[in-house]
Amino acid sequence: MRGVSGAGPITQFDSTGFDVHFAAEVKGFDPERYLERKEARRMDRFAQLAMAAAQQAMEEAGLADRPAGVDFDRVGVIIGSGIGGIRTFEDQARTLVERGPGRISAFFVPMFIPDIAAGQVSMRFGARGPNYCTVSACASSAHAVGDSYRLIEHGDADVMIAGGTEASITPLTVAGFSNMRALSTRNDSPATASRPFDATRDGFVLGEGSGVLVLEALEHALGRGAPGLLGELIGYGQSADAYHLTAPAPEGAGAQLAMRAVLAGAGLEARDIDYVNAHGTSTPVNDRNETLAIKAVFGEAANRLVVGSTKSMTGHLLGGAGAVEAVICVQVCREGIIPPTINFATPDPECDLNYAHNQRIERQVNVALSNSFGFGGHNVCLAVARWRAR
Repeated sequence: MRGVSGAGPITQFDSTGFDVHFAAEVKGFDPERYLERKEARRMDRFAQLAMAAAQQAMEEAGLADRPAGVDFDRVGVIIGSGIGGIRTFEDQARTLVERGPGRISAFFVPMFIPDIAAGQVSMRFGARGPNYCTVSACASSAHAVGDSYRLIEHGDADVMIAGGTEASITPLTVAGFSNMRALSTRNDSPATASRPFDATRDGFVLGEGSGVLVLEALEHALGRGAPGLLGELIGYGQSADAYHLTAPAPEGAGAQLAMRAVLAGAGLEARDIDYVNAHGTSTPVNDRNETLAIKAVFGEAANRLVVGSTKSMTGHLLGGAGAVEAVICVQVCREGIIPPTINFATPDPECDLNYAHNQRIERQVNVALSNSFGFGGHNVCLAVARWRAR
């Protein structure tokens, strides 16, 4: 809300020789606040972050201590990750080359596989309901939240621990995204590098982190006297571009399908939406196409929307982005304050909506949408509503 960027010089490895020397790192994270030292050493950073977020969410939901009256056979976990334990993978690949196969850790596989975060969370809380990982690039955790919503809606679970996690600020990841020209190269000014919808945007800033929500059937939550209901998830739309490995479909055609699907599924009209947390990566093509998609779906109602990109401050968390941004939408609906999209300086005539440039906006938000789009053409849109006591 203060409009402060989390981007800065990379500290997790020596970036000498790389074209990009900055990222949006989680700062000051101590996994031993949430895990025993032995546990933490057997988890990749992406799983450590997920465990921390899940612990916080379950405590806030009053479920961390497995209260009587909650059937944990009907509590599930879906934690999405686009890449999984890439840090462990790189470390062990280096060990194989330098020291031979006999020195590979017996924990390599369970530290690396993307589903292990969901598995670890389920073991922590004894959650024996549906349990898996969604992997759909930058839409991974939005799919996790949406799938969890569907499982509850269809009666397969009462409670779902849903979210996403990513910790991919590693040499291989940075080099890969850099060489495909996806990252900003503003090494002289990391804090202003992510500038969604600005005419001078030149790529995204790699971020890391985790977001987890506890989703619960309303009747179940009210029946157990759940503390502090925060908001309602009321819709889930998804689609595919069926177009290109990395580029979005022209005019955001796939994104349009996802947004139309969430409106139809939730019984909403375009005029019912107050805020869109955009995918807003700060890449030239995405921001233009997402703007076109929003205008096509909302028509004249697009002019009264606030469309924002919190990636201007958090960077792009890849598979963790959708869940973190769903959390942000919950908070926007609760507080009636929309975060700014920072680093705006130069208008782009093709991006002509209200993006809350450089200044937060105070207004009541009854319904917010959260857009997430991934390489491979995966599109997800979630609808979050302000909680109104029944």
